[in-house]
Amino acid sequence: MNKKRPVNLDFSTFKLPITALVSITHRVTGILLFGGVAALMWMLQASLESPESFATVKTLGNHPICHIVLFGILALLAYHTVMGLRHFIMDFGIGESLKGGQLGAKIALVLSIILIALAGVWIW
Repeated sequence: MNKKRPVNLDFSTFKLPITALVSITHRVTGILLFGGVAALMWMLQASLESPESFATVKTLGNHPICHIVLFGILALLAYHTVMGLRHFIMDFGIGESLKGGQLGAKIALVLSIILIALAGVWIW
């Protein structure tokens, strides 16, 4: 059987709906948070070892690169949490229609941007 169907392998031409984009990025942020939480746990463990290691972690925490990393982790956490709440609300049957899903995705995206901006203000 010879099927002559067109095959499109150019991912730049795909137009995913907003619901798919926020769902995919929710999964990606979950994976990235695994490493981010590991870094935060290392900092906590190191800060509790001794007064000297606490001072080292405190010095490290004042570095601009550390601020960027912490902002990134908080941004991932804010986005992942808001999108997780969106999925949780959808588990109760709210926003399962096409229009409801799109509206919920847009609302969740705006809320995440607000929380990420607040995290940036808090860090800096």
